[in-house]
Amino acid sequence: MAEELFYWLALNFIPGVGSVFIKRLLDRFKTPEAVFRASLKELLEVEGLGEKVASAIRKGPPEEAIKRELSLLEKWNAKIITLRDEVYPDRLRNIYDPPPLLYLRGELKKEDELAIAIVGSRKTTPYGRWVTEKIGRDLARYGVTIVSGMARGVDSMAHWGAISGGGRTIAVLGCGVDVVYPPENRNLFGKILDQGAVLSEFPMGSPPEGGHFPKRNRIISGLSIGVVVVQASADSGSLITANYALEQGREVFAIPGNIGADGSRGTNRLIKDGAKLVESSEDILEEILPQWKREKESVEEVETRGPELDKEERILYEMLGETPLHIDLLIRESQLEPGKVSSLLLNLELKGLIAQWPGKCFSRKM
Repeated sequence: MAEELFYWLALNFIPGVGSVFIKRLLDRFKTPEAVFRASLKELLEVEGLGEKVASAIRKGPPEEAIKRELSLLEKWNAKIITLRDEVYPDRLRNIYDPPPLLYLRGELKKEDELAIAIVGSRKTTPYGRWVTEKIGRDLARYGVTIVSGMARGVDSMAHWGAISGGGRTIAVLGCGVDVVYPPENRNLFGKILDQGAVLSEFPMGSPPEGGHFPKRNRIISGLSIGVVVVQASADSGSLITANYALEQGREVFAIPGNIGADGSRGTNRLIKDGAKLVESSEDILEEILPQWKREKESVEEVETRGPELDKEERILYEMLGETPLHIDLLIRESQLEPGKVSSLLLNLELKGLIAQWPGKCFSRKM
């Protein structure tokens, strides 16, 4: 594995070899090591690869740079997951130009497949901060992972919302995973490591350069089922994320703003162009849950095998029957935390085992 990682890093360090070229090289030569063993003639047969880049590959891996990188990974308790690794997020793997390497601190979990991105202005208003934190918190309580970019303003509030809701959150950085930017987010950075993951495609120590942020936005949308935009001006960078979302076939949501405010022009235009208007987390859930269910096993398959439930899911499932019960009753009788009950009910609904009725009532599916 160490040798394999060496060649992945080597390929990633070659100037002029971006994510699209790496994908083409791997399609042609199968492994990073085989790329470096290829002849100049074979390399030039790869679509779009010029002689300058091919010659750089032929010079071989930059060993000193790779050794430094491996040392920094160990120092910061970071690791790398590659496009071929099982833990690489499936949704991201299937975009046009997935990052061949993801630097990771914290932990990715299977449940992060149900993720929503929340992005918006760095210069947000009290209303923008409030609504972002609320949406993030409410979605997290339903078991949805919140993805954002840890920038000032909306991004930071989205992460804090997920944390306050006891849920998971993923920060995608425009710098190395050992760089805290903006610096005032040091405390937030630590909280994200405890309740999620920090990701980047940029090498260790990479500074937060302007060109990095538009590029990282495709990862934010690529990890998510949909993107929620809050308080975006007409030229906001968050609109780039929305455009990536559309290209990747993701849902786009927008929270409406004051029609007279410059900071609302981008979001309001998204709504005019067909983005779903969001007033609460329920507006998002009712859109993404049918898609999420289609990605999961059918109800018939679950019923054939019998429900696979953990201890707490089993408690709620066995309390339910044909007659709908209100969530407050389930909370009181189960003696579980309200947020935990909401999350467990969502999981049971996603598994096709229960149905939700108007007024926050639930029953088994018969």
